[in-house]
Amino acid sequence: MQSNLPADDPGLSVVAVFHNMRREAVRTLYSLSRDFQSLPAGMPYEVLAVDNGSSHPLDGGTVQSIGPEFRHVNFETSSRSPCTALNRYIQEARHQRVMVLIDGARILSPGIIRLMLAGLRAFEHPFIYTFGMHLGCKPQNLLVAEGYDQQAEDRLLETVEWKKNGYALFSISSPALSSRNGFFSRLSESNCFCARKDDLVSAGMYNTGFSSPGGGLCNLDVFNRLNAAAWIQPVMLLGEATFHQFHGGFATNVAMEHHPWKTMAAEYAQVIGRPYENAQREPIYLGCIRSECRSLYTVSSGDQSAPGPLVTGTRMPSRD
Repeated sequence: MQSNLPADDPGLSVVAVFHNMRREAVRTLYSLSRDFQSLPAGMPYEVLAVDNGSSHPLDGGTVQSIGPEFRHVNFETSSRSPCTALNRYIQEARHQRVMVLIDGARILSPGIIRLMLAGLRAFEHPFIYTFGMHLGCKPQNLLVAEGYDQQAEDRLLETVEWKKNGYALFSISSPALSSRNGFFSRLSESNCFCARKDDLVSAGMYNTGFSSPGGGLCNLDVFNRLNAAAWIQPVMLLGEATFHQFHGGFATNVAMEHHPWKTMAAEYAQVIGRPYENAQREPIYLGCIRSECRSLYTVSSGDQSAPGPLVTGTRMPSRD
């Protein structure tokens, strides 16, 4: 692909965290490849695949075989929380624009990075985030009670040629519980987002007080703080999503009656000093209407948030 980028393009660093996810990582990392995301050949790009305290870490050779931009790092820790690892590798990222994937079990749709790059060019201090889907006909917290597991998911993925058309994943997926009311609903978190490194640092990155497995509500805390920062412009991508793979996750892959929300909410209140409350700010929407996920553009009557502008050239005032 020809590159029309300026010689001083700031590039993009991706920090993706894994914990004992050899099966899931292969698909996630493939979806981050330059070819799958249709990225210009000359764009500076790196993907850091971070194993966070894994007893069975990824194979470095397999990671590097996806492309010269891919690097595996094994972060040795006894903590199941990804916060410290995320902070370290966000700060060590080579480029000044950083995409963060707190859960490496999520396959990306093929237009995410191109749209994020457009948002990074359009706004001085953007916080660009994505919609969440679960592989399967229901959210995996509901499917697990019906026997859904990794083997069932492997068979499901074989029914679509997602490597040729990543948007086919919408046909075998359902919205995550936090995204159940569609693109224009009030989201509480995003498992794949992008911002400028200095903005992430200024906003405080991840609070290492969240020490529970998976980080508890650490990702919701970051979402709230980035939305609350007056100098930052929230941007929500339309027509794109991440697709969660079943991996026995502490919160995503347990039946609802065993969901650890109360424990996570108690940790949030202890760490932050107040009960959790969603602080989403109305975003600007960037993307298009795609037939593969047409139903997700309907505003649910059960959601009280109204959609913001679809197209705008407005810039947020500079933090300085």
